[in-house]
Amino acid sequence: MQKRNILISNDDGIHSFGIRALAEALASLGKVTVVAPDREQSACSHSLTLRNPLRVEKLEEGFYAVDGTPTDCINLAVNAIMKDNPPDLVVSGINKGGNLGDDVTYSGTVAAAFEGTLLGIPSMAVSLVIGREHHFETAARVAVEIAEKIFQQGMPEDTLFNVNVPDCPWDSLPGYRITAQGKRIYSDAITENKDPRGQKYYWIGGDTLGGVEIEDSDFQVVQQGYVSLTPLHLDLTNYRVMESIRCWEWSR
Repeated sequence: MQKRNILISNDDGIHSFGIRALAEALASLGKVTVVAPDREQSACSHSLTLRNPLRVEKLEEGFYAVDGTPTDCINLAVNAIMKDNPPDLVVSGINKGGNLGDDVTYSGTVAAAFEGTLLGIPSMAVSLVIGREHHFETAARVAVEIAEKIFQQGMPEDTLFNVNVPDCPWDSLPGYRITAQGKRIYSDAITENKDPRGQKYYWIGGDTLGGVEIEDSDFQVVQQGYVSLTPLHLDLTNYRVMESIRCWEWSR
């Protein structure tokens, strides 16, 4: 197989175990360059730093830390660090925890793959739905298999893959399922408290209570022990309601 240039990023930070496992596994397919945030950037979504300068530190050969978001990392990698050898594939992950259902709208891991797709590069986000064992090596091997398929088959236009891997040994993984994005259920997301000076403060981020039961959704498939592969489209238009909205009475 032809050797490729592979760009890896994440939102857990350059020092996460998941990104190291991913880089080591994908090195079998090509030259790997890791450009990732210098600290955790979870739930930063598709944010881009526009009002502050960005700094890049080369930690070792092929590993670069950026004091910005995952989206910043992809932009810097494509337009600066890898400008002379652009990536053939962007892989974001391995996220410590699933990115299922509505999580994709918040996830910096998924956002990095979105940015790669916007820049015209085949991209995927890979997350490990954490259980007790933290089988990052399983998710890494899944990423390699999907990357091989992308190189062989090509990536559908304006599409990225959101991949969620159950936390299990590789030998016990039953296979893959193509899924739809599910629906996440959250508990109360705001905690109110007071600091030592009596001033109120708020903490955003309640517990997740699972997902709505939707046939062939990412939630359902991962619960059944399969790898969930959800094709996400850049076009967010809700085509199903366009005609009904046209029927509204418009004054102009």
